[in-house]
Amino acid sequence: MSKIIIPLISGFLFGLGLLVSGMNNPAKVQAFLDLAGSWQPELVAVMGSAVVVFAIAYKLSDKMKSPWFHHNFHRPSLNSIDARLLVGAGMFGIGWGLVGLCPGPALLDIMSGSLEIAVFVFCLLLGNRLAHWFIGPAK
Repeated sequence: MSKIIIPLISGFLFGLGLLVSGMNNPAKVQAFLDLAGSWQPELVAVMGSAVVVFAIAYKLSDKMKSPWFHHNFHRPSLNSIDARLLVGAGMFGIGWGLVGLCPGPALLDIMSGSLEIAVFVFCLLLGNRLAHWFIGPAK
């Protein structure tokens, strides 16, 4: 039962957090990125708090043998910064800046029925599959 309930609660909290913080609003995200214009620094608190919560949970996971609601941890296998990571991060950042959405908020906004959001999500998935096919899966 926890295999269904925990992801459901986690997804609900994530989506609610995106809505409350405004991270699903492309105009607000683009204003956050507009340092020389009408900069809106509120999203620093959103991202900063997410990083702090994750860092604490990740550090605490080192002391645990297994997660509470799964059989093993899914830790990253890469531990160095390479060209693939930098290029991918750059492409992600450019796309985020141009559109004002990243995958989480886009999946939340797809419920709006907006054609633009649907096209964005389609292209997001297509780009993911093309990268997987041409470059290979992340290691």
